Amino acid sequence: MKLESKILNGLERLSEVLKSLLWEKAKKHGISPIQIQIILFVSNHHLDICNVSSLAKEFNVTKATISDAVRVLLKKQFLEKDFSPSDNRRYNLLITEGGRKIVYDLSEYSLPLTNSLANFNNQDLVSLYEAISKLIFQLNHIGIIQVQRTCFNCQHYQGDKKSQHFCSLLNEKLKSRDIRLDCKEFEKKPA
Repeated sequence: MKLESKILNGLERLSEVLKSLLWEKAKKHGISPIQIQIILFVSNHHLDICNVSSLAKEFNVTKATISDAVRVLLKKQFLEKDFSPSDNRRYNLLITEGGRKIVYDLSEYSLPLTNSLANFNNQDLVSLYEAISKLIFQLNHIGIIQVQRTCFNCQHYQGDKKSQHFCSLLNEKLKSRDIRLDCKEFEKKPA
């Protein structure tokens, strides 16, 4: 079996572990894994990308799927709508106190994986992170991953994507381990 196939097999297994850990938490709160992902996303991102259209792109599902999930979260009062002042049909999503309690409860859902990674030496962790960052960047450029808020796609990033990294927003050199995969300050690089 080719090494690439073995790596894909390993990534698939890790993905299943994360889904399983998330599903256990979802059952406790009576919501689905996609609903938990929405709550986590809304709690960690700017208001302007916390809407049905953006979430559908983020999770690569239909707007109808997101709308159904959001409807349940609104009914359970884990999220609330923040209507646009110029168009009352448009709204973004805000997390409620009930939603924040779920986020707090979820804060350690991935602890088994985190603890396992803590057993790796620092250089192995940096190499793994670099490889994952590059893979995500490449998948975004060929259209497999729709939304990407990584340093490599940001207008503030300057560098060669291999060893020289600089953020003009922070005005500092970045180490490979500092490259963000989902940056809150991300601004898309002009085409």
